[in-house]
Amino acid sequence: MNDLKNKNIIVTGATGGIGNSILKKLDELGANILASGTKLEKLEEIKKNFKNVKILKFDISQSDHIESFIEDACNELGHGLDCIINNAGITQDNLAIRMNLDEWKKVIDINLTSTFLMCKFAIKKMLKTKKGKIINITSVVGHTGNLGQANYTASKAGIIAMSKSLAIEYAKKNININCISPGFIKTAMTDKIDEKFKDLIVSRIPSARLGDPEDIANAVLFLASSQSDYINGETLHVNGGMYMA
Repeated sequence: MNDLKNKNIIVTGATGGIGNSILKKLDELGANILASGTKLEKLEEIKKNFKNVKILKFDISQSDHIESFIEDACNELGHGLDCIINNAGITQDNLAIRMNLDEWKKVIDINLTSTFLMCKFAIKKMLKTKKGKIINITSVVGHTGNLGQANYTASKAGIIAMSKSLAIEYAKKNININCISPGFIKTAMTDKIDEKFKDLIVSRIPSARLGDPEDIANAVLFLASSQSDYINGETLHVNGGMYMA
């Protein structure tokens, strides 16, 4: 996958466990990376730790500014955009009858609407060079549903369907748009899960373990590289067989 060397790549949600692992893998291959997130202190730490990473603080909930963010990110990278990895997102869990409209709209607006806008303005850049890769990070629960996550599961399922539609529209322009659907991955978020519930989750995973952030990063490398050039509109499941089971 050394064809990623010097490729211009944007990674949103870069300060979390999965985002950080993606940066590490891309940096090792010599990609030219723009890391984005909401926490400047963590972004500065990323800049110190990785030699090929530039940083740009941005909150994707600011939907009116996404076009200018893409423009600024491309200016930081120096020229065209080869790949964007839409990893940023939020959860705001509640049972459906207790979920208020703000809880519903906030998750849908950030996870789905902002991801759409990221794709839209990235595609505009990629059309100029007639090539590009878009990788949208979804979730296994976007396929299965999950207790207390009607808003989150709807947003992640929406990303999958949206990505298929965009792939149909822009495949002839040599733009590949795919999803990665992680299962339960070892991150700060899963560290907060009660041990008994975590054991129950693991018991339902054929591989009998939680995934590592590196498992998602490896899938990103494949979809970002030329090895996936004939894959479009697909979802790569990285969940230890959980969805299959």
